[in-house]
Amino acid sequence: MARLLSLLLLLGAALQLSAQAPAFDEYQVKAAFLYNFAKFVEWPPGTFANSTDPIEICIVGQNPFGSTLENMVQGKKVGDRAFAVRLLADTQQASQCQILFIGSAEWKRTRALLEAVKNPGVLTVGESNDFTVLGGIISFRLDGPRVRIKVDRQTAERAKLRISSKLLSLAEIAKKQP
Repeated sequence: MARLLSLLLLLGAALQLSAQAPAFDEYQVKAAFLYNFAKFVEWPPGTFANSTDPIEICIVGQNPFGSTLENMVQGKKVGDRAFAVRLLADTQQASQCQILFIGSAEWKRTRALLEAVKNPGVLTVGESNDFTVLGGIISFRLDGPRVRIKVDRQTAERAKLRISSKLLSLAEIAKKQP
């Protein structure tokens, strides 16, 4: 129940930010989503070496968040796990990440980056229009001043990730093309 309340508060804050058009910061809302995804995703056994390993949020290429994401997760925990934010030039080190963000600046490399990250236990999040079609798990999209999410459940299952039904109820579910 506390997690649902937390998610509802996050979404309320996102909607409030979107209602104040001049103060809307797309990447502040996306950073809040990345932080909260960790509360609603269950990683497969063996993802973490021990119960206190941090949840690694990695950003491939250009960092559109500036210091927003780091500031948002600083001092926060999910269970006994703190957060660590890492910047990656490519996906060579992505196997140590639990959440991998691929920004729109990397749109030309998105397919190749996703192909390189086939490891179980990595939640891929992006913002290109075709992110889930290319093999990503969660994509952000703007709907006016609101940030919406789209989830590909099949890709999440292949990555051995369990996404809470509470999060799925707030998302558009990606439909695979035949």
